[in-house]
Amino acid sequence: MMKKMRFVPWKRRLYRLPVRYFFGNRNVKDRLFCYIFEHDRKSLLKLYNALNGTDYRDEQALQIVTLDNVVYMAMNNDVAFLLGASLNLYEHQSTLCPNLPLRFLIYLAAEFESLVGKNGGNIYGSSLIRLPAPRCVVFYNGEDAAEEEQILQLTDAFTDENGKKQKSCLNLTVRVLNINYGYNEELMSGCRRLEEYSLFVAKLKEFQRRDFSLDEAIDSAVAYCIEHRILDDILLPFQTEVKKMLLTEYDEKKTMKAFRKEAFQEG
Repeated sequence: MMKKMRFVPWKRRLYRLPVRYFFGNRNVKDRLFCYIFEHDRKSLLKLYNALNGTDYRDEQALQIVTLDNVVYMAMNNDVAFLLGASLNLYEHQSTLCPNLPLRFLIYLAAEFESLVGKNGGNIYGSSLIRLPAPRCVVFYNGEDAAEEEQILQLTDAFTDENGKKQKSCLNLTVRVLNINYGYNEELMSGCRRLEEYSLFVAKLKEFQRRDFSLDEAIDSAVAYCIEHRILDDILLPFQTEVKKMLLTEYDEKKTMKAFRKEAFQEG
C-alpha cells in the first residue's frame, strides 16, 4: 500500500517522500531507452554532445542522479545526470502531453531536494546554494504526427477560467524531439546509439502493422536487428530482458490509453 505523505525533519531528508496520487514505487526500470543510455555512458555523452553542440569526451565526468523507484503516473523516471554545471533530465515518451512541463517541475523539485540534502546545504542559511541549471528533454516516438522539435512551456498552463494567460514569476521549458526514424537526422548522426534505437522501434512498428502479435513483432524485430548489427550488443545477450521491458512498456501504454478514455468519458 502506498504510504501517505508525512513530515520528516530536514536532516533526515535525502529524497522526496512518495506523494500520494503523483508518485508510486517501482523496483525495476522497464524501458529499453532508459536501460540503453544508463548502461552506456559513452552513448549518453554522445547524445548530450549532439543535443548541445559540445565536445565532451570523458564519460566519467557524467554523474548519474536518476532517483530510484519514482514514477509520475505514466512518466517513468528515465535518465537524469549531472555534467558540468547542468542537470539533464531525459525522458522517453510515446504520447504527446501538454502537461510535461508540470511533470518536470515536480520531478526537478525532487532532484534539487535530493542534491541539496546530499551536499549538506541549508536553504535557510545566508550563503547562496548553487544549483545545476536544468535541461529538460523528451524523446518522442509515438504514432501521432509531430514536428521534429517543439518547445513546451509551463507558462502556457497559467490561465484563468476564461483561458486568459496570467503573468507569472515562474517558467520551465521542455524540449520535445521526434526520434521516429527519418526525423532529426543530424541528431541521429551525432549519436549512433539513438539512431539504432530509432531503427529498432521502426522495425517493431513495421511488424505490428503486418498484423503480427506483439510477441511475434518483438521477436521479429530483435532477429532483424541482430542480423543487421543494430543494438546487437544488447539484443543478443539480453533478449529475454529486452522482451520483458517491451511487453511491460506496451502493457503500460494500453493501460494509460484506457485510463485516458475513461477520464474523457467522465468529463
